Amino acid sequence: MDFSPAAGQLPLFLAFMTGLLGSGHCLGMCGGLVSAFFMKLGARGPAPYLAYHGARIGIYAVVGVIAAGLGQVLVSTGWIGLWQGVLQIVAGLVVILLGLDLLGVSPWRNSLGFAPVAWLRRQFTLAVQKGPVRGALIGGAINGLMPCSMTMAMAVKATTVPSLGGGALLMLAFGAGTLPSMLAASVLFGRLGPRLRGWLLKGAALFVIALGASTLWQGLRYYLVMYRLIV
Repeated sequence: MDFSPAAGQLPLFLAFMTGLLGSGHCLGMCGGLVSAFFMKLGARGPAPYLAYHGARIGIYAVVGVIAAGLGQVLVSTGWIGLWQGVLQIVAGLVVILLGLDLLGVSPWRNSLGFAPVAWLRRQFTLAVQKGPVRGALIGGAINGLMPCSMTMAMAVKATTVPSLGGGALLMLAFGAGTLPSMLAASVLFGRLGPRLRGWLLKGAALFVIALGASTLWQGLRYYLVMYRLIV
């Protein structure tokens, strides 16, 4: 498996571009939610906004660490054994399906999240009662766990990263890409027309599919190398 710097930078670039081009999707899915949240929170000054998005991206990093750890456990057990390529092949296919889901052409529609949606929505609503900074921290953390095909695709990709830090870095790159739209959600929400949001979402979906295809290709290469060594 190629662990050279160039090989490591490509997934980070694709993850960042997925978050950046997914701005329209973020505004469409979360813009109104975030805007209403901050209006109810009565936020003043930069601290609540920094707390919210710091917590949101921090949750992404935690998800990346857990996903990378899960991938390492699978590889080290008899489930996967020495064939690390199997994990990458499966992850690549899942990421491609999630990218197709963003385009609306996947045979499988994603309904998965990192926690029950009803519970997440209830906690998000209650967070405004906790004060500007503490409430923003809770709200941002909950936002990071909400169902999203882009976030799920990045988490699946993180299972194939060779280190816990690499998993966190991948999710941080994705989170950094989402920052411009999410920080400006209260200002820009509703100003991007549905057509523009649709084109941005398609761009993000293509980057997700490219990330999945890259992962699938790396997995196939590794599997073939291991197969020749074993046989």
